[in-house]
Amino acid sequence: MSGSLVIDNIGRLITNDIQLGRGATGQLVDAWVVVTDGLIDSVGTGRTPPADERIDAHGCCVLPGFVDSHSHLVFAGDRADEFAARMAGRPYEAGGIRTTVAATRAASDDQLLARATQLLAEARRSGTTTIEIKSGYGLTAADEARTLTVARRLSDETTFLGAHVVPPEFDGRTDDYVDLVCGDMLAACAPHSRWIDAFCERGAFDVDQSRAVLQAGRSAGLGLRLHANQLGHGPGVQLAVELGCASADHCTYLSDDDVAALAGSDTVATFLPATDFSTRQPYPNARRLLDAGGIAALASNCNPGSSYTTAMPFCIALAVRDMNMTIDEAVWSATAGGAAALRRDDIGTLAAGRRADLIILNTANPIDFVYRPGVHLVATTLIGGSIV
Repeated sequence: MSGSLVIDNIGRLITNDIQLGRGATGQLVDAWVVVTDGLIDSVGTGRTPPADERIDAHGCCVLPGFVDSHSHLVFAGDRADEFAARMAGRPYEAGGIRTTVAATRAASDDQLLARATQLLAEARRSGTTTIEIKSGYGLTAADEARTLTVARRLSDETTFLGAHVVPPEFDGRTDDYVDLVCGDMLAACAPHSRWIDAFCERGAFDVDQSRAVLQAGRSAGLGLRLHANQLGHGPGVQLAVELGCASADHCTYLSDDDVAALAGSDTVATFLPATDFSTRQPYPNARRLLDAGGIAALASNCNPGSSYTTAMPFCIALAVRDMNMTIDEAVWSATAGGAAALRRDDIGTLAAGRRADLIILNTANPIDFVYRPGVHLVATTLIGGSIV
């Protein structure tokens, strides 16, 4: 937007800047925010400054827009039958991804874009203002490149995940597939990606294969992320820290050594509690990481197999109820934590010079994300100071 906008009559403003307000989330009461040309100009309390436009927050809470740093929005088909079977007792396994691969390969670009656009609009209504989108459901050079091209139309935060699972045509030849991922597939996908990722897990890729993929991506100029320690204890977190990944994602199973490694690094532990909800796995104890000094993010992991939700408020509710986070820690992790996982300093915080991505709730207290679960609490979402 051009010109200036003031949002005032804010009962509680969460800035995530401890220099501006009280507590770990920098809270102000009876506050206002001034936006100029899409950026935060100033925040404060007391008399409202003049501006070209005004939004009355009606005494409710305003906070940074959610930064969803892990999603898989570009896909076709669904896996409702698989989910129903899991609810009946079948364990989650990574191999179900192949079902989505087959549907995605068969879909047109327009079909993929239409589905992803619907999901993005859904996320916006829940307060998500920045979302990372991975590939991983094409698993050929051409299909991975085209899904990333679709993703790039929706987000600047795109991630090449050719090392998601081994496709059927490479059964028994995982190393050959890794060579393809590190070679022709990477060459086709790097121009459309900011990041590279790998699924370091039993049933997917081992630590040496994952290391090879990430090192190839780094040589191609991509930032590093890693699926780690989702299905059990393993080497993923240690690899993520070793390579300086921006984030290690899932972190459902963390040993004491894993917690220490994360706490001694700037690799963000991105928790995906909606996945643990959907797969009936145990929730990670985030308290261990936070008490050790580690950095946490919360993300949706929206995908059709293990976490078919775009609702970051739901993830916050799960984190507080089942992961031993306080509401302030969960809100910070869903905003500033997600920004840290994406190595972004322009979002996740409401302070002068930051992008004016924010949400206005229809409640005065963010504890209602947990206290009133399932209720739509986001009244207005703004990106760059414009209502979406």
